[in-house]
Amino acid sequence: MSGRAGAAASVGAPLASTVDIKAFIDERPISAFQWFLVAMCFLVVVADGMDVAIMGFVTPSILQDWAISRPAFGIVISAAPFGLVIGALVAGPSSDRFGRKVVLIASILLFGLLTLAAAWASTPVEMAVLRLLAGMGMGAAMPNATTLMSEYAPQRRRSLMITVMFTGFNLGSAAVGLAAGYLIPLYGWRSVLVLGGVVPLLLVPVLAVFLPESARLLALRGAGSGKIAATLGRVTGHRFTGNETFVSAEPPLQARKPIGVLFSRGYGVTTVALWVTYFMGLLVIYLLTGWLPTIMKDAGLSIATAANVTALFQVGGTVGAVVVGWAMDKARPAFVIGAAYLGGGLCVLALSQLGVVSPFLAALVFSVGFCMSGAQTGLNAFAPGCYPTVARATGVSWMLGIGRFGSILGSAVGGALLGLGWGFSAILAILAIPAACAAIAIASTQLGAGAATKEAVAH
Repeated sequence: MSGRAGAAASVGAPLASTVDIKAFIDERPISAFQWFLVAMCFLVVVADGMDVAIMGFVTPSILQDWAISRPAFGIVISAAPFGLVIGALVAGPSSDRFGRKVVLIASILLFGLLTLAAAWASTPVEMAVLRLLAGMGMGAAMPNATTLMSEYAPQRRRSLMITVMFTGFNLGSAAVGLAAGYLIPLYGWRSVLVLGGVVPLLLVPVLAVFLPESARLLALRGAGSGKIAATLGRVTGHRFTGNETFVSAEPPLQARKPIGVLFSRGYGVTTVALWVTYFMGLLVIYLLTGWLPTIMKDAGLSIATAANVTALFQVGGTVGAVVVGWAMDKARPAFVIGAAYLGGGLCVLALSQLGVVSPFLAALVFSVGFCMSGAQTGLNAFAPGCYPTVARATGVSWMLGIGRFGSILGSAVGGALLGLGWGFSAILAILAIPAACAAIAIASTQLGAGAATKEAVAH
């Protein structure tokens, strides 16, 4: 009798099941919490966009207040970009080791506090040191938000959700500009830096309470099933029985350390291709956003018209990011991104030939922003899927870090070419070359990828 009861109990007991976390997320409808996660990461990117752009709006007032020249203040302007590079290179391996959540929150806390501290700087050297350190925090925030979002977004909507998240960058940059226009006349330039520091600090407690750790990373680390079930259940809205075993199916790896994975067999070609693509894309974007108003003014437009037309580049980039993200979920992502870069190069070439007197000037500038910034944002959505979970944050952050040298070079090259007497048509025509290089490089991730990389892209 007792044997039959025991048998019946075993028959009636819930059977243990194995849950592949990625497949589980892909198969379920998108939950309200997943959209809330998009919103949280969107706000992180907004704060990042504010802090990256903030010095451009306060510099004229600082120069006047401190009575120093532009060259003397150059150390401050160049500090944050180098900080972004350092932060990105350090953040990825740290995130893959310590977790996405802790590194993301620490990075936001860092650049919030240091931006706030910069409001009380009294010399260019003090300001430069604080901006360098704040830049390190900014450089760490973006890749971690991207990685975490990619690990909770279902495959069918992943690119769109990440590109929507990245539209917060332009919003943050525009918002701090509007705020500066209001605050500086009333309270001075220091008030803008206070705002730039307070906004990310307000995000910290929200993220500490609501931001989940990556369930896939927890599974790879051997975390308890109860902890993974609680985390994954909160994100997806599913109630687990407590008898599940959670796994994160990953391709076999030859290297153990995240940086080693980036150059192991099957990943090396993709890693170099992503670096080249991101570098070339930022070179074009930063040269245009930094120097296009000046180039157009030198070509005969009024400064007001040049500024208004250049603003269309940012508008086009925001629209392009969403459209490219949507298209990436419908077709092969690398070829969608490559087509956008190629389209950007052709639009730049057309712009160089038609000149500033063309009736199509505004439409072409919008189209260049649509294609180039749309492709660049799409690349941020594409990169996380190119690497396994144990090296995903490292892969994304190193792409961003190496690519930042493209932004530094683009900003410097624009001024150098103007100094050599190059005009509107010549400068824009030459930009078609790095745009084409970006298109070829991103396409090579599919044409030359090894088996391991193809498997990683599916994950």
